Amino acid sequence: MTREDVDTFCAALPGAHWASHHDGGLDAWKVGGKMFACIGMKGDGVSVKCPDVETAQFLIEIGAAHKAPYFHRSWVRVPLKGTGSQEMTDRIHRSYGLVRAGLTTKVRSTLGAWLDQT
Repeated sequence: MTREDVDTFCAALPGAHWASHHDGGLDAWKVGGKMFACIGMKGDGVSVKCPDVETAQFLIEIGAAHKAPYFHRSWVRVPLKGTGSQEMTDRIHRSYGLVRAGLTTKVRSTLGAWLDQT
């Protein structure tokens, strides 16, 4: 999967917007002002949120992801190389859903419909 593929997938999610940090930092995809996918300076992977620390640790242990530097332990970094498009989009989709569910009802109502109706 490529960076362009990730950007295309993220852009299609309701209410998602790209936030570039021109100071050489992170490029992030956000929903309701909260980050759900992040691509660092190296551009070799995507950091995403997991439902809990245990899930993140499991993904790291099986080799599907790495520890996401500077993020909470519930975030993992999924490498672009060697990760299939289905697996990557699933991880991004889950992260988006977790972040979206954590938004207020008022903010969610401005984002447009999504498959889980939140």
